Amino acid sequence: MSRFDDESQAREHGIDRRDLLRGAAALVASGAVLATSAPAQAQTDEQALAVDAQFFPGFRTEKVRTSGAVIHSVVGGSGPPVLLLHGAPQSRVSWAAVARELARNHTVVVTDLRGYGDSGKIEGDREHNLYSKRTMALDQVEVMKHFGFERFTVFGHDRGARVTHRLALDHPEKVERAAVLDIIPTHYLFSRVDKAFAESAYHWFFFARPAPFPETVILNSLDLFVGREDPTLGAEYRRVFAIPGTLHAMCEDYRAGGSIDFAHDGVDLDKKIQCPLLVLWGERGSVAGRYDALAIWGERAARVSGKQMPGGHSFQESHPNETVAELRAFLAGSRA
Repeated sequence: MSRFDDESQAREHGIDRRDLLRGAAALVASGAVLATSAPAQAQTDEQALAVDAQFFPGFRTEKVRTSGAVIHSVVGGSGPPVLLLHGAPQSRVSWAAVARELARNHTVVVTDLRGYGDSGKIEGDREHNLYSKRTMALDQVEVMKHFGFERFTVFGHDRGARVTHRLALDHPEKVERAAVLDIIPTHYLFSRVDKAFAESAYHWFFFARPAPFPETVILNSLDLFVGREDPTLGAEYRRVFAIPGTLHAMCEDYRAGGSIDFAHDGVDLDKKIQCPLLVLWGERGSVAGRYDALAIWGERAARVSGKQMPGGHSFQESHPNETVAELRAFLAGSRA
């Protein structure tokens, strides 16, 4: 039902089923331990270090082994700890400009979510638990503990904001403050699917189709998929999404969203985020003009503040100075 059900359907769509499956084999076989040669892995590690030196000067790089994954992390600055979580199809570098500024008076930790960027690739399970936001949030708690932080602030964008939401619910004792950028809660969206949402977020349903179909289609259109106005960011996103297993991880993230994440969120509908929550959305993003973000998040959190920002969905990339200003004000306690 999810893939082409027979050869005739495949031919109608101009796709040879055998070619489709052959082209996806490397993606689906990504596993917890990739079948990658030592020289190839060494080259990837060298590239990752070069990227960190370029985007995060003065930060140090660490591979942190959590109870379920190896998380690529960069840490810099000094002061109260702040964790930054990226979205899709992105990696840690989407926060680079913001991170460099926040590190002037905070200890900033920026990670690649499990499976994304240069973090470890894990093959998804039948229930998608390995990419549930609960599991991904636990990774981040363990990363911060590794760096010596039992309590911290977390800012998340897009998929990282969904991890932030779950982290604040599951580990309230760990989270000092939280911000979510350009999202509406997962359960709210899936409970109210209409024509407008299906058209604007069609990729949610496409990425969630069973492997290897979406992974293969995306791989064959990678340049278009990760295209960015900023050519430097675009080149980095193409690099990491070409690493075997990354596309599979992203699709598993979306598969979890409509299944196990929806179930977890449904159980917690009466449970509110207790720490101050900042909600920001782009004027040309996925929230503006469609949702009353502050009212919706007000049903999910006890203390909410926020505003519309210039730019589109990834305004932390396009308007880092304005984003930093809002985050600093929030950190200083002048919001919420």
